[in-house]
Amino acid sequence: MTAPVSVDGKGKKNIENLVSATRSLKASLEKSRTLGFSLQKAGPRLEEIRQRLPTLEAAVRPIRADKEALVAVGGHINRAVGPAAAVLKVFDAVHGLEKSLLSDPRNDLHGYLSVLKRMEEALRFLGDNCGLAIQWLEDIVEYLEDNTVADEKYLASLKNSLKNLRDLQSDEGRTRLDGGLLNAALDKLENEFRRLLTEHSVPLPMSSSASPGEQACIAPSPLPVTIIPKLQAILGRLIANKRLESCISIYVEVRSSNVRASLQALDLDYLEISVSEFNDVLSIEGYIAKWGKHLEFAVKHLFEAEFKLCNDVFERIGLDVWMGCFAKIATQAGILAFLQFGKTVTESKNDPIKLLKLLDIFASLNKLRLDFNRLFGGAACLEIQNLTRDLIKRVIDGAAEIFWELLVQVELQRQNSPPLDGGVPRSVSFIIDYSNKLLSDDYRPILTQALVIHRSWKKEKFQEGLLVSEVTNLVKAIEHNLETWIKAYEDSTLSNFFAMNNHWHLYKHLKGTKVGELMGDKLKEHEQYKDYYAAVFLRESWTKLPSHLSREGLIMFSGGRATARDLVKKRLKTFNEAFEDMYKKQSNWVMTDKELREKTCQLIVQTIVPVYRSYMQNYGPLVEQDPSSSKYVKYTVQNLEKMLLSLFQPKPLRYSSLKVRQTSGKFSNGAADHRRSNSMVM
Repeated sequence: MTAPVSVDGKGKKNIENLVSATRSLKASLEKSRTLGFSLQKAGPRLEEIRQRLPTLEAAVRPIRADKEALVAVGGHINRAVGPAAAVLKVFDAVHGLEKSLLSDPRNDLHGYLSVLKRMEEALRFLGDNCGLAIQWLEDIVEYLEDNTVADEKYLASLKNSLKNLRDLQSDEGRTRLDGGLLNAALDKLENEFRRLLTEHSVPLPMSSSASPGEQACIAPSPLPVTIIPKLQAILGRLIANKRLESCISIYVEVRSSNVRASLQALDLDYLEISVSEFNDVLSIEGYIAKWGKHLEFAVKHLFEAEFKLCNDVFERIGLDVWMGCFAKIATQAGILAFLQFGKTVTESKNDPIKLLKLLDIFASLNKLRLDFNRLFGGAACLEIQNLTRDLIKRVIDGAAEIFWELLVQVELQRQNSPPLDGGVPRSVSFIIDYSNKLLSDDYRPILTQALVIHRSWKKEKFQEGLLVSEVTNLVKAIEHNLETWIKAYEDSTLSNFFAMNNHWHLYKHLKGTKVGELMGDKLKEHEQYKDYYAAVFLRESWTKLPSHLSREGLIMFSGGRATARDLVKKRLKTFNEAFEDMYKKQSNWVMTDKELREKTCQLIVQTIVPVYRSYMQNYGPLVEQDPSSSKYVKYTVQNLEKMLLSLFQPKPLRYSSLKVRQTSGKFSNGAADHRRSNSMVM
């Protein structure tokens, strides 16, 4: 066992110091641990403070700014806040109209238009005042920046916001001020405009079988009177928002479609006929008559109504607008198709019948001249005017060309051989009838007018006496042709038959006509020639037959009964042969005039039948008792008469006309030929 160590006073003191140091160290460690915990907790707060320092710095920056700058900034802010607050207030009001503007306008059109107008005024205020508010805000930003009153990042954010507001001031940007509400409302108005037009645009109830003149009378306005003010009210708002073209497009689409639907009932497919689809004008002659009636109906009723309606609906906008609108309707509804059909007729082959049809076309256009000038005389209808002028020029040039060529064509017919059937040549009957038509009340005035216009284009004068003279020359040329053809026959009987036939035709078809009046006593000569040639014809043909039934040697049966029978047989045989030969030859001859045919046949019957009846009554029994009687008694009196009365029957005729020689000259389309004022359609 170790003995205890004694500690002196110095050692004891050292131990106490060591214990004290140990305690002090433990206390320091505890404080360090506590401080570490505190620092660990303070870290996030320090980071938060670090992040807030820029904001705090910006917040306290005005404190460091110049005192005068801080005092002045308040005034700038006050001046900007007033306009900006007003703009925001109006902007809120705009969106308050959204429910009303998204409703259906038809429920209360007047109220809808009133709300829309308020919307437009609000947007106009925004457009006018946003700029002022932005200008004041920009002044504030500039002041803050110049006087270092605000933080740079804050100023950059303000500048970016102001730039966006400034962009909204552009035309494109303004549309976003209302979030598209205005455009949506305008679209609804356009739809209502279309609905009102569509629901009240009703095609006319017409029948294709009825003549246009027989159609029911058309009301002065094709739309109800109450609808027009509504359309005008809608137009006012749409035009104020630059949507006039949309309105016109809708109007033209609906109304032109309505006119087309009305015309479709008239069966106008013939308007699409091309030149290649017909050989001559006769194949569409019936269509030309329809064309004139249909064109008059379309112009005087359908287009006239549309003209007035355009004026009623668009009158507040201006003449150019509604005239342009009408021009589009007329064009799209089919007026050009009518003009094109007339042009197609002018492009067909030249033919005398074509002259009459060209005059029909000219008469229809001339009848509508005042209507055309009034309806289509504006600048907007330039295409219609040009096509109409071109058609009139083609019609007049074509008519004049054919007319002045007629005499040459008639004279050329002289080179042809006369008809084998002795009838009236088709060229003769055609020209006589044709000449009468040219000088009739229906065609003479319009032909004269056409020739006057044609000469005026050439700076020449036309006297009406030229027309009469030219038509008279046509008849003289026909007479000359007949004289030539009469001499051309080798068979004198057929020559006389032909002469009788044609002189009677001229007399009968010219008597009581304008042409006949011009011929005077010359016309009477044709009747006299007819009588002369009729007598010669009978004398040289049928009058010779009774001589074969002579009674010579049969009076007293001087040679006995058998001798008399043989003589009767011989004479009947000779008669039969002569009759059959003549009948066979003349059965192919033609006499188209019923009166002349019946009269001529009666004369032949009177020449032959009484003699034949008497002969058969007296001497027929001699032959009839003979076994071979049928060889000699071939015809009963009734059969003979029936055969003679059946002579000269006309054969079915097909159309024939002169073909006018095509000239090498071409029509001039020069403006100088028109001699028209630009303001005139015709």
